[in-house]
Amino acid sequence: MGMLSTLTSLPLAVLDAGNVPPIFWIGFLALVALFLALDLGVFHRKSHEVKFKEAMIWSAIWIFCALSFNLLVWYWFGPQSAKEYLTGYLVEKALAVDNIFVFAMLFGFFAVPAKYQHKVLFWGILGALGMRAIFIFAGVALIERFHWTIYVFGAFLILTGLKMVFAKGKESDLNKNPALKLLRRMMPVSDNYEGEKLVTKVNGKRMATPLLVVLVLVEFTDLIFAVDSIPAILAITTDPFIVFTSNVFAILGLRSMYFALAGVINLFHLLHYALAGVLIFIGGKMLLLDTAFKIPTGMSLAVVAGLIAMGVLLSILIKSKPGTQHGTHADGTPAVDH
Repeated sequence: MGMLSTLTSLPLAVLDAGNVPPIFWIGFLALVALFLALDLGVFHRKSHEVKFKEAMIWSAIWIFCALSFNLLVWYWFGPQSAKEYLTGYLVEKALAVDNIFVFAMLFGFFAVPAKYQHKVLFWGILGALGMRAIFIFAGVALIERFHWTIYVFGAFLILTGLKMVFAKGKESDLNKNPALKLLRRMMPVSDNYEGEKLVTKVNGKRMATPLLVVLVLVEFTDLIFAVDSIPAILAITTDPFIVFTSNVFAILGLRSMYFALAGVINLFHLLHYALAGVLIFIGGKMLLLDTAFKIPTGMSLAVVAGLIAMGVLLSILIKSKPGTQHGTHADGTPAVDH
């Protein structure tokens, strides 16, 4: 009953935990709504293929917005909260690289036309924002009410990091994905794309288009990755406002990050190990939280940044062997079975 009452009072617990006036929450949510409205309604009103130059410009814009908000956090709440925000943002941004691998695999597997990929990611990330909010509210509330859960999260992150190391390069069958199986039980899937339509009619029968299938899998992917990333940022801070805002800015920049890196992501073949190292380090930080060896936020920021930089640098210096790229066969095709 205690666990049930905790989950039913999540919103109140979250707001109380952070001691942030409601006006800050309202203002931030209004800002996010404005960003999304401008994104889809103005800048990407017409579906088109996002080129590298456009993706880089938007990536720079989102990073600028995230760092500008970091200055506001510094002004409002002080340097400690600003460091926690920046560390959390960097962790989430780094872990988002795995999303990019999967997005590239999905788009290749289902041959999604380039001009529709941005819209799929837009609606996918909109759903991701809602799921992340629920996970953040639940995680903060559970840690506040049941402190021992932080050790469960820590152990889980370490095991996940180890799994990432040993599972790299293993093939998966998208046809066995539980989300795809459920969708196919609920609605038949057509063979062809119908422009931007998610649902179509064939001979008077309502059917899902391949675009809806991809969107469902994108949502399912973020659900799985949220299970890793939310505990990781809760190791940095349990202030719900800092956790939520850093998470949102990392997610908002994910689409442009995908279009900027999708074509070259396999060049960073060792980055996967660096991300595993980040999860293991963050998990260890959670386990040491109540000991004399508590790791300060500044050191966490340095270690996370160092691991990512090392993964990128070693990937450039050490060439990968044919067929060893993340999620690919020897011929470079996505590692999924048709």
